[in-house]
Amino acid sequence: MPYRVELLDPARHDRAGFRSTVPALTSYLQQYARKDAERHLAATFVMVEESAPARIVGYYTLSNFTVELAELPAEQAQRLPRYPLLPATLMGRLARDVGCPGTGKLLLMDALLRAYTQTRASGSVAVVGEAKDEAARAFYSKYGFLQPGIEPDRFFLPMGVIGKLGAPSS
Repeated sequence: MPYRVELLDPARHDRAGFRSTVPALTSYLQQYARKDAERHLAATFVMVEESAPARIVGYYTLSNFTVELAELPAEQAQRLPRYPLLPATLMGRLARDVGCPGTGKLLLMDALLRAYTQTRASGSVAVVGEAKDEAARAFYSKYGFLQPGIEPDRFFLPMGVIGKLGAPSS
């Protein structure tokens, strides 16, 4: 089934019909995503079916973020300058509708490639994901995110790795 990903438009997208297996992710989309966008706190991107463009199949949020050098995996940290804070991209939320199994990977790849493309305009050393539960931890680990252990629920994927996934060349 063909999908497309676009910025959330509350006037066009049916937020009320979205259901995640995680109630907090459902309520975020339904109650807070629009407000966070208006306050410039997070950009919410929704995946919709080409044939049903109002129905939200899944979504993710991206925000600017900073990390301390010590938070990064050692292999990555040793190649970076010793700045107190480094720019990163936070993927604060990622969820798929319960009726759309198998779309989580598509959402993740879109988020990663979008974050990578954005580094041309705003630097970022990694995408940071924060796992809300064991299923999220397993998901991030499955797709190569690293967990250095300082923050037990924080996972990192370096932009260098993301660039090898097929990001468009400049």
